[in-house]
Amino acid sequence: MKRVGGFRRRTRHKYQKHLKQKGKISLQKYFQEFKVGDKVMLAAEPAVQKGMYFRRFHSNVGTVQGKRGRCYLIKIHDLNKEKIVIVHPVHLKLP
Repeated sequence: MKRVGGFRRRTRHKYQKHLKQKGKISLQKYFQEFKVGDKVMLAAEPAVQKGMYFRRFHSNVGTVQGKRGRCYLIKIHDLNKEKIVIVHPVHLKLP
């Protein structure tokens, strides 16, 4: 059976920005750097679709394992499994 909808379905409220946060994205957030071993929180930037993770991992905290191109490899716990997610730095912030 084919799924109806795309990658961002059912995210109307989850990825919603507050009124004062709307507008242009700061370049400082877009090009922020992290070191291996840093704890980071997955906080999606809804204006940028590139390098976004799956919606189930929203607001999870993980550790930086490495870098792949411009994106980072983040190790998170999903139920009882450890998973590695590839995320652009615009969707990451320090907890």
